Amino acid sequence: MTLYQAIAPERASRFSPMDVLAVVAGSLLLTLSAKIQVPFYPVPMTMQTLVVIGLGLALGPVRGAAAVALYLAQGAFGLPVFAGTPQKGIGLAYMMGPTGGYLAGYIPAALLAGWLARRGWDRNVFTAMAAALLAGAVIYVPGLLWLGAVIGWDKPVLAFGLYPFIPGDIAKAMLAAIAFPAAWKWLSDRGVN
Repeated sequence: MTLYQAIAPERASRFSPMDVLAVVAGSLLLTLSAKIQVPFYPVPMTMQTLVVIGLGLALGPVRGAAAVALYLAQGAFGLPVFAGTPQKGIGLAYMMGPTGGYLAGYIPAALLAGWLARRGWDRNVFTAMAAALLAGAVIYVPGLLWLGAVIGWDKPVLAFGLYPFIPGDIAKAMLAAIAFPAAWKWLSDRGVN
């Protein structure tokens, strides 16, 4: 069971208005997270990957991935949802740039986080940290492959697209490892399992 399943009211069907609301709210939260930059060393960070992983952990694999897919679709249609995009989004052109692979990695990351949450990995600090780190690592596979294809493999792809982001990803995984077990404890204290 995921957090969403623990707190959502009983549903008569597999796809309810509450599910639609959760997916839309998740895509809006992801948009907001893209626009907030946190000063960090060695590079400033957005909270997008934390929200992607959090959506998987909270909503489960299907709803979490659906929220991410909706966010990506909004960006593809030109809405200014991505980090650093102007008021009028640039759609597919942005997605085809150096960050496109990372964006593509958001869906499998949410799926993996949700799959792990269904197995209870979000209820313990250590397993929640592991789930967040594993899901975060999934983003780098298409991200680095795409980055190498865009900028050329003769460039130091890992130095540009991986190493500077590791400290921030560890910090975000620690936040997830604190937040999700605490949410489960809070629900448990109120008799919700």
